[in-house]
Amino acid sequence: MPTTEPIVIVEGVTLRTRIVRKRVRNVNARLVGDELRISAPTSISENELGKIVHELAGKLVRRARAARLNASDEAPALARRVAARFPEPPPFNDLIFVTTQRARWGSYSLRTGVVRLHAALRQFPPWVLEAVVAHELAHVFHPNHSPAFWQLLHQVCPDTDRAKAFLEGVSWITQRWESLPPVERALLAER
Repeated sequence: MPTTEPIVIVEGVTLRTRIVRKRVRNVNARLVGDELRISAPTSISENELGKIVHELAGKLVRRARAARLNASDEAPALARRVAARFPEPPPFNDLIFVTTQRARWGSYSLRTGVVRLHAALRQFPPWVLEAVVAHELAHVFHPNHSPAFWQLLHQVCPDTDRAKAFLEGVSWITQRWESLPPVERALLAER
């Protein structure tokens, strides 16, 4: 008999859950719309199940978000336009937004020709997205942040400094958001 816990909030997303205890070896979860459907062994404790469900739900929510972000051809087309600005276009096969990247805004694989970008970049102004793509592609020619790297990057993307300042501002406020007094958070949210 399924049990339903009305609300679980994971990664900022509200989900309804439906848990079915049955003769299975592992906890399995599927995300169907806003419902998390779980089958779990009868032998697992509620506490242990709660931890596993929260972890699986987070993975499924992030995966669903990434799928929605990557459903459009718009960003890869933008990346191809950026790649074409280089004196010698770097190898480029695809651009994907990921929800697993925590420490960097982007990365590039020379082996696959794929640019991977932090999912939040999809919501930022296009000139910021262009600058991050150009930054990652410039690493094809300069694997470091040498003066030659920055010279090439500024040649390809004149908005580099503006985008860098924008991203530093975003990083600064997100690291301090919870410590801001509620009045200031509300004022910033109204802007």
